[in-house]
Amino acid sequence: MYNIANNIISSLGFTTDENFNAVKQGLSGIKYYEAGVFDLPEPFMAALIDKERLNEAFAKTSSKTNYTTLEKASILSIFTANEEANIDLSSEKTIFIISTTKGNIDLLNTQYSIPNTQIYLWHTAELLTNFFKNPNSPIVISNACISGAAAQIVAMRELKSGCYDHAVVVGVDFLSKFIISGFQSFKALSPELCRPFDKNRCGLNLGEGVATIIYAEGDKGVKDIKGVRLLAGAVRNDATHISAPSRTGEGSNRALKSILQYIQPLTSNSSPLTSQIAFINAHGTATPYNDAMEMNAIVRAGLEHIPVNSLKSYFGHTLGAAGLLETIISMRALNEGLILKTLGFEENEPITMNEEQFTLHICKENRVTDKRCFIKMMSGFGGVNATLLFEQ
Repeated sequence: MYNIANNIISSLGFTTDENFNAVKQGLSGIKYYEAGVFDLPEPFMAALIDKERLNEAFAKTSSKTNYTTLEKASILSIFTANEEANIDLSSEKTIFIISTTKGNIDLLNTQYSIPNTQIYLWHTAELLTNFFKNPNSPIVISNACISGAAAQIVAMRELKSGCYDHAVVVGVDFLSKFIISGFQSFKALSPELCRPFDKNRCGLNLGEGVATIIYAEGDKGVKDIKGVRLLAGAVRNDATHISAPSRTGEGSNRALKSILQYIQPLTSNSSPLTSQIAFINAHGTATPYNDAMEMNAIVRAGLEHIPVNSLKSYFGHTLGAAGLLETIISMRALNEGLILKTLGFEENEPITMNEEQFTLHICKENRVTDKRCFIKMMSGFGGVNATLLFEQ
């Protein structure tokens, strides 16, 4: 399944180029916000999208004004991505897949009245397909933080079925008092720029984002993309706790092992298959338990020698958009033969397994690579884990 076009809207920019160039330069979109923002009693660090710029950009796409911020951003991202792909979004051979964890939940009326239908995810999905006059029933994926990765696996299945030529996969989430206060109640938010995989990490930063990938099966509609394709994906649930991951990374490890079998040797005399992996783009939230769990999963899969990075200190944790946004940035990096650094990382944390100590190969600086594959990892509440394998 080939990526034929994509778009990112985030705190770092409104195009994939803007976002990728900012990351290459080591720029972060995360800022400090005083108490009172979102009517919250405490300050916080987050990456927020410029709403004034968003409204101005959307106005160039549509004259309609009765859309929520989340809906405008989704429409704009899909529209921008399709300027490159130029497919028929209204075709019955095009399926829309929407990934989000919260949707328009901030519209929920808390005064015991019947809530507006706009809070429902099915309504948001139908609104998007109706905007682009698509006749198919959209698919909604809302599976905690792996939603964006799971949505790509669903897209692969739909395209392989032969029912569709193209899949438009969009991931989106915006922050609100409800979301931020929820993470604050877990004491999960960092008071400074987050530090994924660092020994002294102390929590995550949240972020707003919308990202769209337009996929085609085989080489149908493929243009100048340098052959980046999604080879395989897996979802595994370790069923340990509603909000805490398996300490041993059981589900994540199983998902990793599931996709490794799809790496094919270049020739019959090729070196071990894992030597073809350029990097692992981890979930890397910078919370103590998540990062430790991923370290365990990677070591157990025999991948401790593979370079690992996280993009959370550039964009924050963008929830339902993260799996797509971080995939797009990683695709661009692979295309350019680049492994991006993990912003904020300084010192490794060793882990002990079977009485042996291991540390991961966390990227502290941008570096070049000539390898042809990368792995995307995601994990989330409820013990969900997903992995994706991409090949150039």
